[in-house]
Amino acid sequence: MNLNLRNAVIHNVSGNNQSQLKDTIVDAIQRGEEKMLPGLGVLFEVIWQNADEQEKTMMLETLEQGLK
Repeated sequence: MNLNLRNAVIHNVSGNNQSQLKDTIVDAIQRGEEKMLPGLGVLFEVIWQNADEQEKTMMLETLEQGLK
């Protein structure tokens, strides 16, 4: 079986509104299941690819602070 995880995750959330996307993210985090991590990674990749440099800097600062 040839499964492209990126395409599957993007297909599953394409067309979702902000509320639905938030619910997906919150649910994945609250469940704490390891199998959800790749999907969150794909969503982060989409965010990163569509962010400008200022937004990327803000995300990195937030990440750095959260890891202290």
